[in-house]
Amino acid sequence: MKWKSALAAALLPLAAAAQPTHVPSFSGKTITILVGYKPGGGYDATARMLARHLPDHLPGKPTVIVQNMPGGNSIIGANHMYNVAKPDGLTIGTFNRNLPIAQLTKVQGVKFDMLKFAWIGSAANEATILAIRADLPYKNWDELRKAKENVVIGSTGPGANTHDFPLLLKDLLGVKLKIVSGYSSSADIMLAVERKEVDGRAGSYTSLKPFIDRNLVRPIIRARSNESVIEKLPVDESFAPNPRAKAIMALRSAPEVIARPYVLPPNTPADIVKVYRDAFAATIKDPALIAESQKAQFDLEYTSGDEAVKVLKEVLSQPKDIVDEFSKYVKFGE
Repeated sequence: MKWKSALAAALLPLAAAAQPTHVPSFSGKTITILVGYKPGGGYDATARMLARHLPDHLPGKPTVIVQNMPGGNSIIGANHMYNVAKPDGLTIGTFNRNLPIAQLTKVQGVKFDMLKFAWIGSAANEATILAIRADLPYKNWDELRKAKENVVIGSTGPGANTHDFPLLLKDLLGVKLKIVSGYSSSADIMLAVERKEVDGRAGSYTSLKPFIDRNLVRPIIRARSNESVIEKLPVDESFAPNPRAKAIMALRSAPEVIARPYVLPPNTPADIVKVYRDAFAATIKDPALIAESQKAQFDLEYTSGDEAVKVLKEVLSQPKDIVDEFSKYVKFGE
């Protein structure tokens, strides 16, 4: 389900893209997917799956390879895509979904404008949820809100959804949560949940689903980005006590609809952009990719480049007072 926002209605209509004059062919060429992280993580794994199936849906069936360019939580890779990569359709970039927040809050080292990339779209969205141990007495959100004692939530630290999502529940909604940071990974937090050292964690529904299926934890509340199986969970910002709190929660969750972003360099010709958008949409519906992604427990879903730009415009158009308040709670982790 695509993310919709009341704020988006106020945005100026997107300028119509130039109509392509011909269909470019990539026959005999090599296309590089530049990943802003080292091998092994979710961004890298998604890129490698796409690289195996994308050639079947591009004119000329080119070779597609993956190159890793880690650093600065993918700022280095994004800077390269923006300032160095040629707009010839032979380099695609994927990077941290929260780079719009880095740009908005003026993180040091940002040398790009997210709106000037040529957006292919996103290969997935991420619905953030809070899940707590199934043996706790709190069976739903209403019961957790009334908790008299602290519920301990494990976190990898500020800048991650394991930390920022429960922090806003605690500080803006007044839920009695105690956030314990310092875990090196989400997997380490789940080991702590198994040992009953902590009571739960926040994270993407996709990553928590195996533990929900085992009945180790139960989902309690989600952010606005959605997946069909959790659409009945209450949404955090619907309980916001004032418009400012609601705006902060909405801003934190906005990039989740473009959880696996893919872009081309600025000034890439419109005909090349269209070919990639069509190819990505077809690839993500390819039965062979679906089978592979399900086996890897990845939930892929194409979000169009136009929809991605709408999200970006909303994020990057926030007034200074909201950005200043938001920055007190949410930091972009480098």
